[in-house]
Amino acid sequence: MQHDGHRDRMRQKFITDGLDSFNPHEVLELLLFYAIPRRNTNDIAHRLMDTFGSLSAVFDASKESLCRVEGVGESAATLIKMIPQLSRRYMDDKYNTPATLMDSESVGDMLLKKYIGRNFETVYLVLADSKRKLLFCGIVSEGSVNASEIYVRKIVEYAIRYSASYAILAHNHPSGVALPSRDDLTTTAQVRDALALINVQLIDHLIIADNDYVSLAQSGIGDTLF
Repeated sequence: MQHDGHRDRMRQKFITDGLDSFNPHEVLELLLFYAIPRRNTNDIAHRLMDTFGSLSAVFDASKESLCRVEGVGESAATLIKMIPQLSRRYMDDKYNTPATLMDSESVGDMLLKKYIGRNFETVYLVLADSKRKLLFCGIVSEGSVNASEIYVRKIVEYAIRYSASYAILAHNHPSGVALPSRDDLTTTAQVRDALALINVQLIDHLIIADNDYVSLAQSGIGDTLF
């Protein structure tokens, strides 16, 4: 009964004061109530924090590594892995895609939310009409942790399908370094040239990492590309 009373107090604390009043391990302890009904989740939460070092690192850990922590089973690991993606879906829905493609900054801010919890390289394509009104924003390629092929033909097909006039390309660096590689610059040139054949202008290529991004068009790195 004392165990149930502790859980009730934790839930009431959340309802009354919100998660800001919780220590990081307490956030995990509360979360794990819903996957581990009859064990002391405080000890498990401490083990997770000791293993991975921070709350965000726990959420970013692979399911396999989570399951190696004593007390964490399939259900608990799945629940933990849901949190970053649930956060992304929430942000994406709450701050929906703007009606107008104003500039690289507004598109970059929009896309940052779409990369929450993505641990693999993911390529987004944003298309706009001649008035820069947004026509399409979606994933065109997903790759491994280290590399992602950008399918130029697929990008061209989307641009034709939506009768686009402008395009912005974006992909993430899961390593956390937003600086473009030589391959990034080469790919940008390939996409630019392919889109130019159908009279679509590539405005920018954004490199996203650690909740920040680098605009090739604005940074000076891609002066010869745009």
